[in-house]
Amino acid sequence: MTLTVRTTRLDLAEATRLLDLVPADRPVTWLRRGDGLVGWGVAAEVRTHGATRFADADKWWRETTARASVTDEVNEPGTGPVAFGTFTFADEPGESVLVMPRVVVGRRGDIAWLTVVGDEADPALDPAPAAAAPVGVSFADGALNGEQWMSVVADAVARISRSELEKVVLARDLVATADEPIDVRWPLGRLTETYPMCWTFHVDGMFGATPEMLVRRERGLVTSRVLAGTIRRTGDDERDLALAATLARSSKDLEEHEYAVRSVADALEPHCSSMNVPEAPFVLHLPNVMHLATDVAGVVHDSATVSSLQLAEALHPSAAVGGTPTPVATALIAEIEGMDRDRYAGPVGWMDTSGDGEWGIALRSARVDGSTVRLFAGCGIVADSDPEAELAEAQAKFVPVRDALTAG
Repeated sequence: MTLTVRTTRLDLAEATRLLDLVPADRPVTWLRRGDGLVGWGVAAEVRTHGATRFADADKWWRETTARASVTDEVNEPGTGPVAFGTFTFADEPGESVLVMPRVVVGRRGDIAWLTVVGDEADPALDPAPAAAAPVGVSFADGALNGEQWMSVVADAVARISRSELEKVVLARDLVATADEPIDVRWPLGRLTETYPMCWTFHVDGMFGATPEMLVRRERGLVTSRVLAGTIRRTGDDERDLALAATLARSSKDLEEHEYAVRSVADALEPHCSSMNVPEAPFVLHLPNVMHLATDVAGVVHDSATVSSLQLAEALHPSAAVGGTPTPVATALIAEIEGMDRDRYAGPVGWMDTSGDGEWGIALRSARVDGSTVRLFAGCGIVADSDPEAELAEAQAKFVPVRDALTAG
């Protein structure tokens, strides 16, 4: 089947607040500071499983777009046919998805555009009916309660002390239940307002506001933002500045961060002709926490053949979401974490036909299914990690989505 795809330029006034345009018909979002992509409807999609989930999705996308008849008046990254994806953390179990929406509206700086798949007339870009607030939301522990999870952390610390591994990232879940099915556009709106510096996403029920860019590929330039090392904010600006300085000097957090940066640089190196890896991280300030952050950049030497999704596969899982050595850490996660991560900490993002795209890590995230939302949070565990402090950090990382489900 040949798909007809056309991209036309929009007046900026038609795309001033992208999320307001999105109806409840299979919405997808990728937003940061007012820019990004939103879409709805389904023109085509593929669901993949197992160790070949990335390769199968990438192959499907190449074959699908090779048959498309495309008219693109804008010719920017994210114009023409675009697919949005969300992938499982582990090979098994679970289902990953890559979907081409029927309608996509994009904005980048002073450029805005509309992409429509199919022969229908262009939709009227009027504000969609507003999402209703969740009703009667309550929260309960997921697979493990706090005490049980702290025991798992203590087990991991003991193994690290025995030199079985250097670091492992352990996650836990929280289950929210509402009286009625939740319209995901409600928490998305709250997240875009509260966390504008993060990438607010939704694909196939997986949503959140991630501060971590796994990989961006744009016209041959590859970048990856690495976050590892976290401290909770107090709300007192002077106190928070002191805490930021403490974080920047923390040997525990600097060690955790170094592992994560090294794993990303090692994974990108085979695909890049030159790379820039900063010697020291900076402190990224978010409304609820602060992170040590490093932006790794490179020039991809095989951009004609290696897509952003393939780069995401090469990077996943990094030490920031798995551990070090990564194969040992991910095996330990499967052994002791006590839950299925599903798509938590897996790649989420978008890709166009040139292979350009942005893939974040599904952190500060949740999976919505009707009236139930499963929230996720994880922490990097190293030799001197304290289980109580790690539990408090996990609780802080639940805050973005938790507040987005309950804020009025």
